[in-house]
Amino acid sequence: MGELKRVTKTLVGYLQRPDLYPELGRKIIKNIFKRNSAFRGKEKTNVWATQRAVSQEQAIQKLFGKTAVPFAEQFRTVYDESVRRQEECPVKMGGAGALELIYEACEFTDAKSVVETGVAYGWSSLAALLSLEKRGGTLYSSDMPYLGQNGDQYVGYVVPEKLKKSWKLFRHADRESLPRIFGETQEIDVVHYDSDKAYDGMMWAYSQLYPRLRKGGVFISDDINNNSAFQDFCEKNGIEPTVVDFEGKFVGVFVKN
Repeated sequence: MGELKRVTKTLVGYLQRPDLYPELGRKIIKNIFKRNSAFRGKEKTNVWATQRAVSQEQAIQKLFGKTAVPFAEQFRTVYDESVRRQEECPVKMGGAGALELIYEACEFTDAKSVVETGVAYGWSSLAALLSLEKRGGTLYSSDMPYLGQNGDQYVGYVVPEKLKKSWKLFRHADRESLPRIFGETQEIDVVHYDSDKAYDGMMWAYSQLYPRLRKGGVFISDDINNNSAFQDFCEKNGIEPTVVDFEGKFVGVFVKN
């Protein structure tokens, strides 16, 4: 009964937002006609990823030539406050990702322009913003409204107010948000993909983000084990990625040649 209530609430939320109708249409098609294609190539990619996976610390050393310092140690005061805010948040969303990897990618590239898809509590946003604030850079984030749980006001909840001056948040699906983001930043230093995990959604976003990532920029994608989109995209474009085993899932990362 709880699931039916959530679905109904989400549908009503969509119907009240005409600007979200394009995404509603895509979700209906995906859930009715393309449900199985979302996981295309999953078994193949899990074998591929398992064979080459390294730890986050090994990846940072290999790609950026640095010894990783735990995020919680490097930013103890900010981290503790963010943990407190997550614990008090009445809405439950996705937890923290590979924060050291995201932060060090921004440091490695001297990033001034970072694009991320998917925000939730804002842990990845926090990691990027702590680096960007040193250079007056900007984080551009794409994140769908949380229509089923009244969670909109809690998106990015762990990000301190003082960092938000460097943050532009676009509250639509990637297919609407990314073109708007590209209108504001033509060259990207770091990409962090963590939104639509269906095969077609990932391939579409990769094809939009990769050409705008500068040479020497860093591309990070979470949850590449859901399907073979990341593997297929890398093989198609002659990219040799690093795969990170992170908390039982795989993160894909590469530096653009």
